[in-house]
Amino acid sequence: MQRRGALFSVPGGGGKMAAGDLGELLVPHMPTIRVPRSGDRVYKNECAFSYDSPNSEGGLYVCMNTFLAFGREHVERHFRKTGQSVYMHLKRHMREKVRGASGGALPKRRNSKIFLDLDMDDDLNSDDYEYEDEAKLVIFPDHYEIALPNIEELPALVTIACDAVLSSKSPYRKQDPDTWENEVPVSKYANNLVQLDNGVRIPPSGWKCARCDLRENLWLNLTDGSVLCGKWFFDSSGGNGHALEHYRDMGYPLAVKLGTITPDGAGEYVGNLPRIFDYSPLDPTQDFNTQMTKLGHGLLSGQYSKPPVKSELIEQVMKEEHKPQQNGISPRMFKAFVSKSHPEFSSNRQQDAQEFFLHLVNLVERNRIGSENPSDVFRFLVEERIQCCQTRKVRYTERVDYLMQLPVAMEAATNKDELITYELMRREAEANRRPLPELVRAKIPFSACLQAFAEPDNVDDFWSSALQAKSAGVKTSRFASFPEYLVVQIKKFTFGLDWVPRKFDVSIDMPDLLDISHLRARGLQPGEEELPDISPPIVIPDDSKDRLMNQLIDPSDIDESSVMQLAEMGFPLEACRKAVYFTGNTGAEVAFNWIIVHMEEPDFAEPLAIPGYGGAGASVFGATGLDNQPPEEIVAIITSMGFQRNQAVQALQATNHNLERALDWIFSHPEFEEDSDFVIEMENNANANIVSEAKPEGPRVKDGSGMYELFAFISHMGTSTMSGHYVCHIKKEGRWVIYNDHKVCASERPPKDLGYMYFYRRIPS
Repeated sequence: MQRRGALFSVPGGGGKMAAGDLGELLVPHMPTIRVPRSGDRVYKNECAFSYDSPNSEGGLYVCMNTFLAFGREHVERHFRKTGQSVYMHLKRHMREKVRGASGGALPKRRNSKIFLDLDMDDDLNSDDYEYEDEAKLVIFPDHYEIALPNIEELPALVTIACDAVLSSKSPYRKQDPDTWENEVPVSKYANNLVQLDNGVRIPPSGWKCARCDLRENLWLNLTDGSVLCGKWFFDSSGGNGHALEHYRDMGYPLAVKLGTITPDGAGEYVGNLPRIFDYSPLDPTQDFNTQMTKLGHGLLSGQYSKPPVKSELIEQVMKEEHKPQQNGISPRMFKAFVSKSHPEFSSNRQQDAQEFFLHLVNLVERNRIGSENPSDVFRFLVEERIQCCQTRKVRYTERVDYLMQLPVAMEAATNKDELITYELMRREAEANRRPLPELVRAKIPFSACLQAFAEPDNVDDFWSSALQAKSAGVKTSRFASFPEYLVVQIKKFTFGLDWVPRKFDVSIDMPDLLDISHLRARGLQPGEEELPDISPPIVIPDDSKDRLMNQLIDPSDIDESSVMQLAEMGFPLEACRKAVYFTGNTGAEVAFNWIIVHMEEPDFAEPLAIPGYGGAGASVFGATGLDNQPPEEIVAIITSMGFQRNQAVQALQATNHNLERALDWIFSHPEFEEDSDFVIEMENNANANIVSEAKPEGPRVKDGSGMYELFAFISHMGTSTMSGHYVCHIKKEGRWVIYNDHKVCASERPPKDLGYMYFYRRIPS
């Protein structure tokens, strides 16, 4: 018997070559064969361009230099593009187990034919099927094949490299939570913390400093429960330093900032598939457009959702047995890539579908291709009307949004008597340690939630520019445009009085046909008087003025990671920069609190300006002079995103140097052509204000009718915000289908009343 690997074959030729020639064959390719080092990602279970795996008919080819994997359809592209010739071909075969004399499968034994650590969904202990792994080296372009493993005749470097690839772990497997989650340091005062039993109870909201009336930048002392304001910020936010004074007076050292206590816890892409794949970077696993195209093709091509042929299906029914079905696609590579820079989605904590949707929209916005932006179908404008209750004057502003958030109108429940009875029975059962009664959900009319959305909200600490003082104010929101696809989120998650996160387990009769035409914005109405365009005065406490210069930071040193975290929540980019700047680079959480306090101000989304003692402001990026020259700092930000300098200059000049509007201008002018003469003329003309006087371009929206039809919804299964599972229902060809991980089947009674996010499609008028 010949030793395995002593010979290698030339496919199609039928000939064999002696083992001694293997070294000579590999000599030209030795410089390109690498041994995986610590930190290298070895992809053995998923193609970079498709969802082919070792289970696929053609297997998977792993490049022995980059350790990227490719299906049979895409490996030639990588070879032509990079010149890498040596690949490891991996294939997992599935066969029915040999039956014993009694008709059953033979007794289980250790399967020595499984040697690939693929981290896949295969049931390797199945009673009916057995698996066998096969590995071999393939040399392109002639497709020479060398069987693996244990090839003593190969050069030592090749043998070591092959063994390292075969034994490598999945790049998606978390080895140890301590190695990939940031360790939170424990304060030295926490070990011996004394908490006074003084009867103080802290509500989950509505806090106020115990020594002044401030309601922001508040800190909870963990010894006596005092709520006091923090240090002063030079933009008049922050506090009067009462928390620090309390520590000096009482010596209680440990406090936590309130609001930071949390529990532990596709057509645009597919249409351009050939171009995107051909021009993808050398590492396509780290390219957003490549991975989005791969995901879209995997979902729409049908290659991974092939049902068994009719003869196989009949045979299964006759034998009353079920063969393993296709697992569809498991987008682990996509999930790992889009989550890697996000503090929540890169962790193992429970994730929120709404936050992930906005995160994905943000990535699409930043990585758009072609003249169309796929996220345009979700984008709409919201008109916010704020009215001063004392003067009756109003202010209208517009902002961009991507989903409609509906409050849960619990007070409108139609089965209140049943809920009261259930709650009494539940408490009695818990007290007597008996089984809990059957769950009774609150039944909420959808119309009540829609009405709650449309009703005015009180604006806390509203500063009236007409009175030049704080006053009562109310805000109403309306649609300035209707999107092509409307995403509706039911706000089911909140905090209870005991600080425990809770979920509203309610039933809402979501309509199949939705008409929100009555929520169309109307703008300034006859007889309405606008509030003066005056910013609130800057008040600097006397004992804090000497700290002003110490608080200032260089605008070029703004923490961009905190800025992007805030921007991914949906806030305007300029507002995020101001928040991070005015909170002294102290982190995204503190900056988020600044945003909540200042988001009602008229200049909330305007470019960052440094306030002076007299109230005047100078642009952080340099004053806007008569020459209308964009500051180099802003131009550098745009060019760093891959745009031309001339394009950045023209966009900034057309939008009065507003970074966010300039990006929208660039996205809405794909026909831009470099005109060096125009830019040079504008840069050299000190009085060129023509472009800046033009009306700034607004964000692109696909406005239309306010009539919609439900076609999908996402449900959260679980009773807590810290755990649970998401499933999706989609209406396909007139019937509802449930998608639960890799399990897909028809849904006869889809629970449309229990969803969390709903997706509506506009009905053409």
